[in-house]
Amino acid sequence: MTDAAALPGQPRGGVLSGPATARAVNVLAPNPSAMTLDGTNTWILSEPGSDLAVVVDPGPLDDGHLRHVVATAEQAGKRVALTLLTHGHPDHAEGAARFAELTGTNVRALDPALRLGDEGLGAGNVVSIGGLELRVVPTPGHTSDSLCFHLPADQAVLTGDTVLGRGTTVVAHPDGRLGDYLDSLRRLRSLAVDDGVHTVLPGHGPVLEDAQGAVEFYLAHRAHRLAQVETAVENGHHTPAEVVSHVYADVDRSLWPAAELSVRAQLEYLTDHGLI
Repeated sequence: MTDAAALPGQPRGGVLSGPATARAVNVLAPNPSAMTLDGTNTWILSEPGSDLAVVVDPGPLDDGHLRHVVATAEQAGKRVALTLLTHGHPDHAEGAARFAELTGTNVRALDPALRLGDEGLGAGNVVSIGGLELRVVPTPGHTSDSLCFHLPADQAVLTGDTVLGRGTTVVAHPDGRLGDYLDSLRRLRSLAVDDGVHTVLPGHGPVLEDAQGAVEFYLAHRAHRLAQVETAVENGHHTPAEVVSHVYADVDRSLWPAAELSVRAQLEYLTDHGLI
């Protein structure tokens, strides 16, 4: 058995649902799959002693899950006062409108199409609820609207799908772009190195205890994949499907359609930089 401390980011073992930091509680959505891992992590955030909470990524449109999130907050003496989205993929955002109905909250997101209420989210924004402070960190790449949320008091960052608790994420081409994604990873590395962030609260998978290690692993993985794709093209594999079958031969075939999105993003990046 592999020691979790030896894995990228030092994933925390044990049950995924429940308290993760002094201010963050996870409610795991019942939507496990090859792409969503154990399911979507819906985060309830609240300052200790406050009766107000923020929910990040209500998850899929599953009424049982959405009500369970509300009940979990209420059992802790909290009222959900605001809903935030890391990005618009359905496994994170599909239930947001229904959740807003259940809680009477606004929904804030980068994409105007996902918002309920007048306020969006963008670079430099600070969300303050009941003494809780969240700093908005734009992290495009997985999607163009991807955001992370820096929780300074817990030295933590909520990463949505930008960094997962297990494995690596997809650059969802054409909306997602690899150059943007690499810049976003470097931005997260800066949070770890310069701002003391050590805990990753991901959109899927376990909590990571070593934010810098996780981001360094992601950057190394992307560099390795880019080199593999470049070599594959040099060896005559020109279409995305051909590159996937060559570079991702050791990956479960059920994940090849997602891998092809990343390959398209990699090919675009290599072309734009004159490398192929």
